[in-house]
Amino acid sequence: MEKSNDSSEYGFILVGFSDRPRLEMVLFIVNFTLYSVAVLGNTTIILVCILDPRLHTPMYFFLANLSFLDLCFSTSCIPQMLVNLWGPDKTISYAGCVVQLFSFLSVGGIECILLAVMAFDRYAAVCKPLHYMVIMHPQLCVRLVALAWGSGLINAIVMSPLTMTLSRCGRRRVNHFLCEMPALIKMACVDARAVEMLAFTFAILIVLLPLTLILVSYGYIAAAVLRIKSAAGRWKAFNTCSSHITVVSLFYGSIIYMYMQPGNSSSQDQGKFLTLFYNLVTPMLNPLIYTLRNKEVKGALKKVCGRH
Repeated sequence: MEKSNDSSEYGFILVGFSDRPRLEMVLFIVNFTLYSVAVLGNTTIILVCILDPRLHTPMYFFLANLSFLDLCFSTSCIPQMLVNLWGPDKTISYAGCVVQLFSFLSVGGIECILLAVMAFDRYAAVCKPLHYMVIMHPQLCVRLVALAWGSGLINAIVMSPLTMTLSRCGRRRVNHFLCEMPALIKMACVDARAVEMLAFTFAILIVLLPLTLILVSYGYIAAAVLRIKSAAGRWKAFNTCSSHITVVSLFYGSIIYMYMQPGNSSSQDQGKFLTLFYNLVTPMLNPLIYTLRNKEVKGALKKVCGRH
């Protein structure tokens, strides 16, 4: 399609929070700190899951994948945002915008499906404990992760080119701190309803369908927990799932609040902060949630650090 907007030559201007110069320096310090914690925490989780043989189980295989995705999710846009917050230059190249959009769409989609896979893993652990290792055999775990990666990549491969080739009639200012699909579609000077409908279809398949599977899994888990007669048994079963429930609530809660509202019900600034939340705060919190609430991970950390 014709690129009369010259964005392929000159790139885009990420408006971000440039209308609030004082806020920019505060955000730079806060985001740099949170990003550093996110990188350190998720890298630690990956290394611990690889180095400690006791964590070579399906749950921690999925957790290591989640941590890798969180690293990719934050790194897809936070470094560019920090550069833009630090100085007056708010530009991003066309290629940089394409990479950012593709990364954001693919990793976001993969994470949605991976969280559903992790819910199924918890269902098998709580509801079918005697058959858990038979059900969650290594080949199935690899296939489920491959399904998540394949689905997220298909979403990005389809939606990224459709979004980037929309004619923008010279418009280069993206009212966001990253090249996010809704912000780029809003810039179009042509009818983009077909692209929006396709994006909505993918959202149902990649966001709402996995969420439904998560809710169904936890419905069965809740029923199984209520059938346990001892309080200690119920607490152990709940503790098995509590970290995952917290992570799902943070990730899906922010996405649903942002995308499932009527069009103009939230301010543009609120949308930016919500994107920042699930793109930075959630990846930063996930390692803390799994470490603080999990004796096995804490024990593995002490072992890796040489403390017995």
